[in-house]
Amino acid sequence: MAVIGVAIAVPEPYGTQLREQRESFGDRQAQSFPTHITLVPPTRVADGDGDLVFVEDHLTAVADRNQAFSVRLRGTGTFRPVSPVVFVAVAAGISECELLASDIRTGPLALRLPFPYHPHVTVAHDVDERGLDRAFDTLATYECEFGVEDFGLYVHDGEQGWGRRRGFALGAVRT
Repeated sequence: MAVIGVAIAVPEPYGTQLREQRESFGDRQAQSFPTHITLVPPTRVADGDGDLVFVEDHLTAVADRNQAFSVRLRGTGTFRPVSPVVFVAVAAGISECELLASDIRTGPLALRLPFPYHPHVTVAHDVDERGLDRAFDTLATYECEFGVEDFGLYVHDGEQGWGRRRGFALGAVRT
């Protein structure tokens, strides 16, 4: 079995800014994967090349029927006390992320999530309460905006962490 995830990478310079902040809060996972908005959380799939090609074909079809959009990240939120997570909130582009994630989680990636889908960028996870509070306060006024023109399929390697296997370009915005 392979462990995959599907996500929107936060582009530079914002991805590095948020990753460095995440490290400063004591999050040991900060370097394990690029800064992102999750569309499909870590999921086990059969790991034969044919199986991943089937997933890639599905993601290509999804990308073709969804349009590029803009995202604005602004301020912080938390999943505490349910989960020790602080995140930068998606303030614009929420519905587009929700629709894209829902479309992706069909066919070979159909899965039931343990919690309702909530697009966000994690900036502190499994750190002590002080680190969570610092993350929440430090990034409370953080804001950036960027275009989302693609999403990626990521595969977890036990030694190297998460790596992008392939990107999928979203359809052009129709005028």
